[in-house]
Amino acid sequence: MQYRHVQKNGDSLSVLGFGAMRLPTRRGRIDEERAKTQIRSAIDAGVNYIDTAFMYGESERILGDVLQDGYREKVKLATKLPPWQLQKPEDMETILNGQLKKLQTDHIDYYLLHALDANNWKKFQDLGVIEFLEKAKAAGKIINIGFSFHGHRKTFKEIIDAYDWVFCQIQYNFLDEDIQAGKEGLLYAASKDIAVIIMEPLRGGVLTQKIPSEVTKIYNSADKKRSPAEWALRWVWNHPEVTVVLSGMNNEAHIAENITASEDAFAGSLTPEELSMMNEIKNVYRKLMKVACTGCSYCMPCPFGVNIPECFSFYNTYYMAGNRLITRGMYGFRLMGAMGGTTSHASLCKNCGKCVSLCPQHIPIPGELKNVSKTLSGWRTKILLPLVKMMVSRKKLDNSA
Repeated sequence: MQYRHVQKNGDSLSVLGFGAMRLPTRRGRIDEERAKTQIRSAIDAGVNYIDTAFMYGESERILGDVLQDGYREKVKLATKLPPWQLQKPEDMETILNGQLKKLQTDHIDYYLLHALDANNWKKFQDLGVIEFLEKAKAAGKIINIGFSFHGHRKTFKEIIDAYDWVFCQIQYNFLDEDIQAGKEGLLYAASKDIAVIIMEPLRGGVLTQKIPSEVTKIYNSADKKRSPAEWALRWVWNHPEVTVVLSGMNNEAHIAENITASEDAFAGSLTPEELSMMNEIKNVYRKLMKVACTGCSYCMPCPFGVNIPECFSFYNTYYMAGNRLITRGMYGFRLMGAMGGTTSHASLCKNCGKCVSLCPQHIPIPGELKNVSKTLSGWRTKILLPLVKMMVSRKKLDNSA
């Protein structure tokens, strides 16, 4: 296993992190014994960074059991504080204490503010989150403070500059250099000696499922034969600014493949020819996109609250590859208020046209947002949304019990 250093605390973290959001299932429920075997085998192979969150169903509780028998001491454990569950400052401590109990530990090594964007960051600030974090750190309940991010680059830089963060977590893959924090954010965080944890290196499976024939042809032409997943992971690891790449591993063969790849996927190890090939593949995927949005965010902010770049990102993902049902669900999760947060979906568009004059790609944004709404806010999503909200309500009740 290859390890990279966290500048602000000297930790050596495995370049491959275990993302515990998508644990293996059996008959509709998490297969706890299989998850235990998978996670412990990954730790035995050198993985020492485990990522979960309050909102990942039973993940925290299961990890609490998995990390017994001396395994807790072998890893750095990361979990997150959800803004959607907070109504008053006291809720932050209640949630943290509940997480410590579920995880069966007296401290969280890497504690993140979950899914920051401009709205969630303001909510956290209004609740006095920095004071809470500092108090929890002084009490030894959390060790390192960071955040995960799903907003715009401008907001990302503002958050980076607002506090002495040890680490941050961003979405990054060869299709998303210009989306959310993007490469610009990666470089900016690294310039401040902030460790960068990467999520969605495979774009939720889009880069490994239903591979377009033209992409397959390009992969097959490479001198080295690697799976699409390995190529995508190696592309991210090629960046020296990246500290850990999270993989939501729930298949034994995939875990073994990722661990093997991580052993020699050093920064700068891809050849110019291989980087050119990845860029060619990126261009093929972009041709399949319905909307030529680069995620530059010049169209933002929308006066009616639409998250235009993210709407187009979900829309493109829906048509490029992967599981369309999951894409609809994530659209509801992120943009339609399934978590109880601020809504920012395409249906909020009032056709004011302000965004059109600002778009360097000259996209007819209001018309495309109608297509997004028709595709992703249809009857299937409207059925999924109440189910997600019901699950969130149950989570709140469980936490208050």
